[in-house]
Amino acid sequence: MQQAPYPGTKSTAAPARSHITQTAHEATSPMLRTKKVYQGIHNDSYGGMTPTGNIIRDAWVFGIIPEDETCEGWLVGGIEDLYDKVSAAWKPYGHLVSQLPPELRERHKRIYDAAIARAKELGWDASLYTD
Repeated sequence: MQQAPYPGTKSTAAPARSHITQTAHEATSPMLRTKKVYQGIHNDSYGGMTPTGNIIRDAWVFGIIPEDETCEGWLVGGIEDLYDKVSAAWKPYGHLVSQLPPELRERHKRIYDAAIARAKELGWDASLYTD
């Protein structure tokens, strides 16, 4: 059985393990810049300890997407739309976890605690990212 190509490509090979992948031609072509494909939160650096991973986890917290949605194969425009929805969801709470109602705060804690535990299993060390 032949494997279906990845969205936005003609290749059946998995995209490279970068945050959002693109070809050299796509990087220089204004018409093709939107063809960047996200590899999915679980395939992202340290299980998604990236800005895109935060957007996805926050979307889970607010119920914008189901918790089993990894966004694998999404084009950059879809991630940008998700960012806009997540930002709008945070706005009433001042983008502060402490301002979330108890149910959302508990969901946030559960999702982020699991993400941090997974990232540590993969070798992530938060102390390397201090300002």
